[in-house]
Amino acid sequence: MTRDQLLCAYRRLRLLREFEERTRIEFQTGQIAGFTHLYAGMEAIAVGVCEHLTDEDKIISTHRGHGHCLAKGCDPVAMMKELWGSSEGLCGGKGGTMHIADFSRGMLGANAVVGAGAPIAVGAALAASITGASWVAVSFVGDGGTNIGSVYEAMNMAVVLRLPKIFVIEDNGWGEMTPIGNAAGNRDLAARAAAMGMPAVSVDGTDFFAVHTAAGVAISRARRGEGPSTIVASAPRFYGHHEGDPQLYRSREEVAELRRKDDCLPRFIERVTATGDVTMEDLGIIDADIARLMDSAVEQSKAAPRPTADDVLQHVYIRYR
Repeated sequence: MTRDQLLCAYRRLRLLREFEERTRIEFQTGQIAGFTHLYAGMEAIAVGVCEHLTDEDKIISTHRGHGHCLAKGCDPVAMMKELWGSSEGLCGGKGGTMHIADFSRGMLGANAVVGAGAPIAVGAALAASITGASWVAVSFVGDGGTNIGSVYEAMNMAVVLRLPKIFVIEDNGWGEMTPIGNAAGNRDLAARAAAMGMPAVSVDGTDFFAVHTAAGVAISRARRGEGPSTIVASAPRFYGHHEGDPQLYRSREEVAELRRKDDCLPRFIERVTATGDVTMEDLGIIDADIARLMDSAVEQSKAAPRPTADDVLQHVYIRYR
């Protein structure tokens, strides 16, 4: 990767982390309503995949979707406004934290139904195949979603029809509060995907470069018309299943150790500064820019207008006239 590409990747990684940290703070004030599921700790997966994608390419996200949206290029200010329920949010304040979408960026939507994104993304890949469009479709699903039947139906269809589809399984070790080993007879998630008839690899999801390399191979293969692939990327989540989760299923010491050993940001920084292509000063400038952006996003969101009663039936049904 060139110096500019490395700096772009770092900016995305830092943006994802700071967006989630700031969301957590603001959620605790009670100003952001509903459930919030934070992506902190898993940033290298979304960025490693989406750095290969264009606005034309399609992705489908999960209930833990802020990171995927930002990695795909969605406007962080409009996203923050969406969390605040503003009519200036990406979805007019009606999607909220778990249903953000931006078709202009190829972000077809976060989805709170576990595993539901996989068949939707297969539909997007099928559309590309039928129309001759050049896009690829990517679905993100957690390890807890790998026991959902529709995920494997989607995999099988993608293989049979040789579709330009990438299945990204984000293995953070927990399906809500249940460890994957207690819910899956075969803990090898890549082997389960490979059994459907496609290439499947497991990578360290805290290593941006490992994810980036695996995604490059899979996406290039899909663009050549060689069909779908699966990437299983393992990375911890630094917070609970949702904000307010007491996390009785794991200790504070375990979480602290995960932060110490498996934080993708320090790993990225250590690697790129060791080569001399990027300096700590370069990264510090980006950090300051992102901090200012988050302050501005929150300030604008607090002041942004809210939907009115007249908006309640807008964007509910397609209007043909």
